[in-house]
Amino acid sequence: MDAFFAAAEQAAKPSLRGKPVVVGGLGPRGVVATASYEARRFGVHSAMPMGQARRLAPNAAYLVPRFAFYRSISEQVMRLLGSLSPLVEPLSLDEAFVDLEAGGVADDTASARAVGERLRADILATTGLTGSVGLAGSKMLAKIASEEAKPDGLVLMEPGTERALLGPKSVRILPGVGPATGEHLRRAGMTTVSDLAEAGEDELVRLLGRAHGASLYRMARGHDDRPVVAERDAKSVSVEDTFAVDLHDRVRIRGEVERLAERCVGRLRASGHSGRTIVLKVRRFDFSTLTRSETLRGPTDALGVVREAAGRLLDSVDTTGGVRLLGVGVSGLADYTQEDLFAQEQEREREGGAEERAGGAEAAPVAPEAVAAAEPAERSWAPGHDVRHAVYGAGWVQGSGLGRVTVRFEEPGSAPGRVRTFAVDDPELAAGEAVPLVRGPVPGEGPSAGGAAPSPAADRGDAPGLAAGTGSPPRRP
Repeated sequence: MDAFFAAAEQAAKPSLRGKPVVVGGLGPRGVVATASYEARRFGVHSAMPMGQARRLAPNAAYLVPRFAFYRSISEQVMRLLGSLSPLVEPLSLDEAFVDLEAGGVADDTASARAVGERLRADILATTGLTGSVGLAGSKMLAKIASEEAKPDGLVLMEPGTERALLGPKSVRILPGVGPATGEHLRRAGMTTVSDLAEAGEDELVRLLGRAHGASLYRMARGHDDRPVVAERDAKSVSVEDTFAVDLHDRVRIRGEVERLAERCVGRLRASGHSGRTIVLKVRRFDFSTLTRSETLRGPTDALGVVREAAGRLLDSVDTTGGVRLLGVGVSGLADYTQEDLFAQEQEREREGGAEERAGGAEAAPVAPEAVAAAEPAERSWAPGHDVRHAVYGAGWVQGSGLGRVTVRFEEPGSAPGRVRTFAVDDPELAAGEAVPLVRGPVPGEGPSAGGAAPSPAADRGDAPGLAAGTGSPPRRP
């Protein structure tokens, strides 16, 4: 998908179409998640500190992410991809590989191009957003082709042209070449893919080691035999928060760890797993990061067990200088077992009893007064979030402060809406739900989906199957 988060916000908010939009954390330590193409013209890009982005594009719209909204769009796109092949490998919410040969596709480039164009049309009709498609004989080449296709295009890498197309490109375009490896290669006089191919395998192995050097040499010659993997088994589940201001109060820190444990367990249960190892991550005031873990006797998804283990791990960490980030995770994942279920049931009984004595529900661990006092005002309005007014209907928050909140009332299918300002505690203003970008049937779910289209497959050279990639330029697989 093209500039996914920002494009989704522009589609949802008519007044932002054609204007620079930046999505990410808006606090002092916030980072850009996605920038619209209009914002990129000012030099704003993903992973940039938000403060720097504001200096480069002071007049852009800065919005916090709405992940539930983006996830719902992603699910629509993944269903469309699933109609083409049983082998779909998601890389992120906005990016995936598809093995079209596994869908019984025709072995010619014309069919591949036809289905690629149909996929782009279906994505637009289903979501109201554009996607770019790269077609090639391997995952690496399909990824590169999709980046070449952006925005809103399709590139098919013809068999036999791979080395000529790759040669002049930066070594950073290859999987596994990050900033450190790229700098190491630059110091050795290698800046382009053709430099790697000409250096030879022995030289790359000498520089980077046997596994990395040999793999990089093959990729520089256009060879990538990695298969498309339909499902990736999760190795861990974790959540973390970075705080706008360092936390010093130990009670507040413990309260945050408990809340993170609750969120982590929610994700763990949603994934259908339990886990044996509880992990606590603490980044201190000096940017040093500490990780502590505790392995249980058996797998669990019990909130009380995870919360208590995270608390014990916190006891072993010195936080007197302040804490910038906290994270709680569970690893060593397993499917539910009978023994696990018995242990969970006993723990839930203990959980329930403790919560009943405290007068709280499972979803709301009791917070000491010191924590409650440190929390922000009950009603806070983040820029970009959906709201609904009893009189004016659906809208979104443009900004808030000094006890006031400014809302623009518009929907995806409307003209740019009017702006009104309310008190932050206005009883007629409430949090709202995202309005779908497109109303009506989903092309990928109708009888014409998938099978009625020509089945695509490009000529594959030495690759085991065709991979069609759709993705966003800032992130690599």
